[in-house]
Amino acid sequence: MSTKKIKVAIAGATGYTGAELVRLLLEHPNAELVAVTSERNAGAWLHDIHPQLAGLTAIQLKPLDDINLAELETLFLALPHRVSMTFMQKHHPLPCKVVDLSGDFRLSDVSVYEQWYDTKHVIPSLVKDAAYGLPELFREQIRSARLIANPGCYPTSAILPLAPLVKEGLIDARSVVIDAKSGITGAGVSPKDNTHFPHAYDNFSAYGIGTHRHTPEIEHSVGAFAGSEVRAQFTPHLLPVNRGILTATYSTAVKPVDAATLSEVYEKAYGGEYFIRMRPQSPQLRFVRASNFCDIYASYDARTNRIITISAIDNLMKGAAGQAVQNMNLINDLEETAGLTGSPVCP
Repeated sequence: MSTKKIKVAIAGATGYTGAELVRLLLEHPNAELVAVTSERNAGAWLHDIHPQLAGLTAIQLKPLDDINLAELETLFLALPHRVSMTFMQKHHPLPCKVVDLSGDFRLSDVSVYEQWYDTKHVIPSLVKDAAYGLPELFREQIRSARLIANPGCYPTSAILPLAPLVKEGLIDARSVVIDAKSGITGAGVSPKDNTHFPHAYDNFSAYGIGTHRHTPEIEHSVGAFAGSEVRAQFTPHLLPVNRGILTATYSTAVKPVDAATLSEVYEKAYGGEYFIRMRPQSPQLRFVRASNFCDIYASYDARTNRIITISAIDNLMKGAAGQAVQNMNLINDLEETAGLTGSPVCP
């Protein structure tokens, strides 16, 4: 195992994703967490904001502008959309590599970003330099990049099962229906009406119907393997659980397929991937909780001529912080699985 140590910092460490990054980096064999930021809580100790870290770290939160970027190998931007690109504009070119967990650099077409995010991109020249951080599909682009656009949680859960199907020409790429359910932490740490406990507990609801900004991200990334336009109907739902995403996709098959063919397709795509686990039956959230795994099940329904996939990820891990650390490992020439091989927490 490599003994190389890299200096890293987290911009925006008080949200769920930031806290998860801290947890992972404190245990990482090759990372030294030297700074964490918060504008609202600058001066506070990190373990006062996140009591679960008591006794594990004595890091004091500081304003973002107080970070010494020149001492870092990698900076994680766990900032809201729009804030990330403004930071990048202000400090470009950065002396360190950046893993951005917002949506600001995920879409290569700036006009599409501006349409779906309803804001003008302030540094469009950087978009073409960003690598989309889904290692199982874009590993080589990631290795050589200095700016990584860490994927959204819903897109990760949909792109991974769909990409092999379009790559092998098994489905009509304009027929994709995605039905996804996420835990409440996917909505962020700031309270909202629909995530308020009395509203979310013992309830189940859809939102962003036909308008969710992860739609073009899914279409664009899957489209890289389709050779034609991908059209997806994506509907997210809020589950009354803390963490996890279960995603079902339904796609019209170009021709009937059998189980052996599907197995061969996914073995070809992911047979050597540590974090992709093909399952013989539908995955469950509890079997991926607090891990960087993506569990996938695929089947063909002859009656409807549709290929159905079910995937499960932890939205804070493979859907955010875990995948960000996986990307950090790649861009710093570390073992890709370093700091990420812990078992899922079950129950």
